[in-house]
Amino acid sequence: MTHIDIEFVLGDLTTETVDVIVNAANESLRGGGGVDGAIHSAGGPTILAECLALGGCPTGSARITGAGQLPARWVVHAVGPRWRGGGSNEEHLLASAHTAAIELAAGVQACSISFPALSCGIFGYPAALAAPVAIGSVRAALSDAPSLERVRFVFIDEQLRGIFERAG
Repeated sequence: MTHIDIEFVLGDLTTETVDVIVNAANESLRGGGGVDGAIHSAGGPTILAECLALGGCPTGSARITGAGQLPARWVVHAVGPRWRGGGSNEEHLLASAHTAAIELAAGVQACSISFPALSCGIFGYPAALAAPVAIGSVRAALSDAPSLERVRFVFIDEQLRGIFERAG
């Protein structure tokens, strides 16, 4: 397998022209605030309809739907953990959510994927702790995802981008 460089960029996840956009979802998959709300809003009602048919998703897992009106082909709804101080299996659950997203992308033969900073928004996971877990789990999962050629993390602010880039 060839080495894939992970990109860390400022931008709007909802405008990414990639095969898969990863959504920072909640367990209900019913939409919410932050990244989740932006994806549901920009993608239109078909994303929510597909999510409702899935019946939810446990923390540390992911589900895939079409992308509605987004420029991507699919949305992977990954449910990261809420930060509870670090003693509630958060690191494992965060890694598992990233791994599940890569596995689903590989399952549809996606060539490109863009991630947000899962769990670092309203779920409260400290970015400096989340970044090495997210990047490490994505790198490890790529060995079983030969179709993926382009991996990006997309951030809304420079501080968050810098934290992830330094960890990468």
